Amino acid sequence: MQTATHSATKTCSACAHWHAEESEATVGQCRRRAPQTVVLKVDADSQLTSVFPTTSATDWCGDFEAR
Repeated sequence: MQTATHSATKTCSACAHWHAEESEATVGQCRRRAPQTVVLKVDADSQLTSVFPTTSATDWCGDFEAR
């Protein structure tokens, strides 16, 4: 939900740190900070991988920076 102090133009899709999965995408990755390490459980083994947070094009945060 957007507040009165948040402009609709300060969404992830308009941010310099957002990387769309494809053109006209509604989902992408926030690349403001380094990818985070996550542990995946695959059968009996654990596997480590690094991922950027996935966000919606209409999401927003306080770290917005215009393209």
